[in-house]
Amino acid sequence: MIELAASFDAQLAPLAPFLIYLIAGGLIFLETGILLGFFLPGDSLLFSAGLVAASTRNVNILILITVIFLGAFFGDQVSFVIGRVVGRPYLEKHNSPRIQRLIANSERFYEHTGWWAVVAARFFPWIRTFVPPIAGISKMNYYKFLSANILGALLWGGGITLAGYYAATLPWVKTWSYAIATFFICASLVSSLVNYLRHRQ
Repeated sequence: MIELAASFDAQLAPLAPFLIYLIAGGLIFLETGILLGFFLPGDSLLFSAGLVAASTRNVNILILITVIFLGAFFGDQVSFVIGRVVGRPYLEKHNSPRIQRLIANSERFYEHTGWWAVVAARFFPWIRTFVPPIAGISKMNYYKFLSANILGALLWGGGITLAGYYAATLPWVKTWSYAIATFFICASLVSSLVNYLRHRQ
C-alpha cells in the first residue's frame, strides 16, 4: 500500500486543496456507495491524502478527515438503502429455494455478527463495497448498521489518513491502521464463534 500511496501522493500534491478534498471524498464515496466502485484503491488513496496534507500547509488535515469521513459514511448509507429498497424486493421475486436459503442465512448472520462485520469490512478491499448492500438485503437493524457505519468510517477513513499524515515523522504509525483492522477482524471472528456455539447448544 505504501508504494501505491507514493504514486498517488505525486499526483495529488500539485492540485488545489479544494480539488484534493473533492477527489478524496468523492472517490471514497464511490468505492463504498456504488458496487461498480469496488476496484478503487481506497486504502492507498487515504494514506496518500494524509501524506499530501503533511507535506503542504494548504491542505487542512481536519477538513480532509471530515470530508473523507462523510464520503465513507454516506457511501455505506446509500449502499445499505439500495440493498434494502431495491435488492431485497428483487430477490424476493425469485422463489428459488436456494435464494431463499441464502437470504435466511444472511439474515441470521447479520442479526448476530452484523455489527462487527460492517466495522471490520472497512479494512478489506472489495469486501467493504459489498457488505452494506447485503446488510440492507438482509434487513439488518438500521440503528445497528448506523452505529457500525459511523465507527467504521471514523476508524478506517480517519485512521488510515492520519497514519499517512504522521508516517513521515513517526514510522511506527504506518502499522497503526493495520492494528485497528486486526482488532476488529479478531473481534468479529470471536463473536461469530460464540454465536455459533450458542446456536449449536
